[in-house]
Amino acid sequence: MNIQKGSVVRAMAGRDKDGFFAVLGVEGSYALIADGKRRRIQTPKRKNLKHLAPTDTVLTGSIETNPQLRKALRDYNGG
Repeated sequence: MNIQKGSVVRAMAGRDKDGFFAVLGVEGSYALIADGKRRRIQTPKRKNLKHLAPTDTVLTGSIETNPQLRKALRDYNGG
């Protein structure tokens, strides 16, 4: 599956390993990811695509705030 804006991905490496994030954008071979708690929408993490595992889920609609993002990822992050 291709990683695109709105995709839900799992981090495979780094201090955020095994966490689920939403992709806010893709820049070349990097993705900007956020989860609304540790990584806010205002300051997303730039992560190499090879360190991300895509899921089958793509978030639809507009997610503009951190609470909306946390709610969308609740089922993945054990909330």
